[in-house]
Amino acid sequence: MTAPLRKARRPSLENFRVTSVTLVEEVRRKLKEAIFTGVLKPGDRLIGLELSASLGVSRPILREAIRGLQAERLCEITPHRGAQIPILSWTEAEQIYYTRALLEGEAAALCAANISKEAVDDLHSALKAFGDAVKLNDPYQRVEATALFYAKIMKYSGNAIIEEVLTSLVARVSFLRARSMSVSGRARKSYAEMEKLFLAIKKRDPKAARAVAEAHVKNAQEAAKAYFVGEQQA
Repeated sequence: MTAPLRKARRPSLENFRVTSVTLVEEVRRKLKEAIFTGVLKPGDRLIGLELSASLGVSRPILREAIRGLQAERLCEITPHRGAQIPILSWTEAEQIYYTRALLEGEAAALCAANISKEAVDDLHSALKAFGDAVKLNDPYQRVEATALFYAKIMKYSGNAIIEEVLTSLVARVSFLRARSMSVSGRARKSYAEMEKLFLAIKKRDPKAARAVAEAHVKNAQEAAKAYFVGEQQA
């Protein structure tokens, strides 16, 4: 006797439920966007009552998001003062740029020497994402796309230690990128420099890749310095 066909069970919407973790990540992303676009400035305090009202979320969710920012070193939490956007001095910025030039130059050279055909395509996709962000004049996406482009160069360099050290600087580098690319015309120049770096890597030319990467950092440093000087004069 043939068994009766069972009606297929309808998928439950419980699989699509929005969790508090998802909301925490969204709040953290919004706060990062506010930092990178200058809505939240160095020295600003992250006051829970005001922010939770502005963002429309509970204070526990906001606290978790702020802890995420602290882990990325985009905010500092001190007793009796709470969370605050750190103030980055130009001396610290210069040290970061110096470190970047050394390590990103080496990472670019290694990447050019080791990269596969599939990885070249992946890196090109990251470059295109940055180009799209520049066309849209989206400050947050410019920073995120640039970070992704360099994350892939670090990954394909094959040197895990360089990747580890540069990853520890990502938040502060992103903060500086946001400032340097706010200088008029800098975002488009950054794209041209990154495209030149991509082509050197695609041609598997380590010497050229190192030189272009180092020059890009130097140009970014000059743009950031112009921003810092303008802030002091304001």
